[in-house]
Amino acid sequence: MATLLASISPARLSASAPHLLLRALPRIRLRRPLASAPRMSSSSSSTTAASPAAAAADGGGTGEKPVAAPYGSWRSPITADVVSGADKRLGGIALAGDGRLLWIEGRPEEKGRMVIVKEDDKPVDIIPQEFAARTLAQEYGGGAFAVKDNVVVFSNYKDQRLYKQSTETGVPVPLTPDYGGPDVSYADGVFDPHFSRYVTVIEEPKVLISGNDFYAFPRIDHNNKRMAWIEWSHPNMPWDKSELWVGYFSESGDLTKRVCVAGSNPMLVESPTEPKWSPKGELFFITDRGSGFWNIYKWVEHTNEVISVYTLDAEFTRPLWVFGISSYGFLGESNHIVFSYRQHGRSYLGVLDSDIGSVSLLDTPFTDLSNVVTGNDYFYIEGASATVPMSIAKVALNEDRTKVVSFSIIWSSSSDVVQCSSFFSAPEFVEFSTSSTGQKAYAYFYPPSNPNFQGLPDEKPPLLVKTHGGPTAETRGILDLSVQYWTSRGWAYLDVNYGGSTGFGREYRERLLGKWGIVDVDDCCSCARVLVESGKVDGRRLCITGRSAGGYTTLASLAFRDTFKAGASLYGIGDLSLLRAETHKFESHYTDNLVGNENAYYERSPINFVDKFTCPVILFQGLDDKVVPPDQARKIYKALKEKGLPVALVEYEGEQHGFRKAENIKFTLEQQMVFFARLVGNFKVADDITPIKIENFD
Repeated sequence: MATLLASISPARLSASAPHLLLRALPRIRLRRPLASAPRMSSSSSSTTAASPAAAAADGGGTGEKPVAAPYGSWRSPITADVVSGADKRLGGIALAGDGRLLWIEGRPEEKGRMVIVKEDDKPVDIIPQEFAARTLAQEYGGGAFAVKDNVVVFSNYKDQRLYKQSTETGVPVPLTPDYGGPDVSYADGVFDPHFSRYVTVIEEPKVLISGNDFYAFPRIDHNNKRMAWIEWSHPNMPWDKSELWVGYFSESGDLTKRVCVAGSNPMLVESPTEPKWSPKGELFFITDRGSGFWNIYKWVEHTNEVISVYTLDAEFTRPLWVFGISSYGFLGESNHIVFSYRQHGRSYLGVLDSDIGSVSLLDTPFTDLSNVVTGNDYFYIEGASATVPMSIAKVALNEDRTKVVSFSIIWSSSSDVVQCSSFFSAPEFVEFSTSSTGQKAYAYFYPPSNPNFQGLPDEKPPLLVKTHGGPTAETRGILDLSVQYWTSRGWAYLDVNYGGSTGFGREYRERLLGKWGIVDVDDCCSCARVLVESGKVDGRRLCITGRSAGGYTTLASLAFRDTFKAGASLYGIGDLSLLRAETHKFESHYTDNLVGNENAYYERSPINFVDKFTCPVILFQGLDDKVVPPDQARKIYKALKEKGLPVALVEYEGEQHGFRKAENIKFTLEQQMVFFARLVGNFKVADDITPIKIENFD
């Protein structure tokens, strides 16, 4: 399958692979939204665990002297039900013509349904209950909707067709053909009002441009004469090497002349991303040329030159795992740019006057920032902090656009968390030495925290190390109830940004090239040992958990090191060769860059070294996962079972790569907790949890 830039007429559309599509827009009717509905599978058996700490606390802090009880046994109001209910996802934000915000909200209680919601005195769902705004483009999706004036176009999850409707609720009207199933996906679309069409990344039709494997960020200028886009090809991922192009529309709407703005110079490795046209018609974008940090640049059209707008040893964007990233935007008709960047483990927010180059940093409660959309003297931004869960805030600025005059949260992934604030563990940013001389890596450490309990006098807490997915990704020190679930029960928690993580520049990111399964494993083990040696955790009770690529790091740590005493892999990778053979197009060459030759594929696959596993493992897997197919978990489970190690496997029907249903999020969290407690914790959990059967143990 090839990725293309394409145009399509209303009369005909053929199927095939991702590219850019242009689609004419019909009219719509109005209708009010309906309501919603939610199931899960997994075998379970035997007992309920009871704890000596169970009676000591049942809610918030008592204000009395903390009770001494074993770490891990503490009772906490941050239950698995609370965590699963607060695990709402954001799927993108956009401004409607009336200046109000629209966002996509993922709801675990509705089996992960993604709903388009509009800002109002009380937020309003604008798509009917039988629809969900989610695209499967490149499996990870993103960029599932776009708004122009009072019209929204979105990808519907069930059939993957594009639909159009009013932003005031209504009857969605299909724009693309019915293929009898979700065979063709659309993402990252924009309106092209000059030609009354919609431009989007898809999988084929009337071809405008072809030749590369992937396209993203189609962006049309305000005069409808030019379009910018990003493209890249195998074996690169978009953060390795990509190109920024500009094409010029003919009177018939075809792209004629094309210019490569950035990324074509073989002597200059860069990964341009996020092109945007300013109100004055200038093209801005982000790239990491020279310094290795993603900074803001501008294209000078008449000389075809690229000039720096603002440079800093910091990251002004993040890797393109999903479509629809928006890390900066223009305020009204000015050249004032609202931006955020990551530096030393936190985010900063600012306004750049791109005409004179001056920058004003803005003070808000957020220390972690992502997408932004802008109005005239205000903007909306996604953010969080160590005490504020993932939220959307509306930020208004003064007349000079240099200071915040109002800050109001209009959406929160968990608006009730303040009730548990006395239980929160604050992250400590950790810088530690790696196994490579002179290198540092980073992590967030969360000590146990519960106002009603303290550990026993001669006891140190168990530690759970989390290895993030990607592996080209970054963990962030924000309020995450799935972390607080552990720390409020007496666990210490370590979230590691091992070498290869993003947020620290290209050099740090490329530490993992050819060394996946080595650098990440070494860094996780090294940081855990630092905490043991500093007396903060119990070296006999070190556990590790990870999802997807983090699941691979977890399994590799258990197979090739003796640091940890138990592990949990969530849709993790045990066989690198099988991953390469079965994974989807987007990542089909990704592992070649990370692993290397055939011998490395074999030597770093945990499945080939089951004899080296020495401790218990629990595995969780979605049966509809196309990124890491279920055979990965089943092969590890079967091999460990035959070896005689304690092992358990939980499979979920209807789950893909990442669990979205509340009941499955809850079950996964509880079963990890009770698995570790029974096998390495030396304590009984306070919660009423029925454990599943553990092979070679029960």
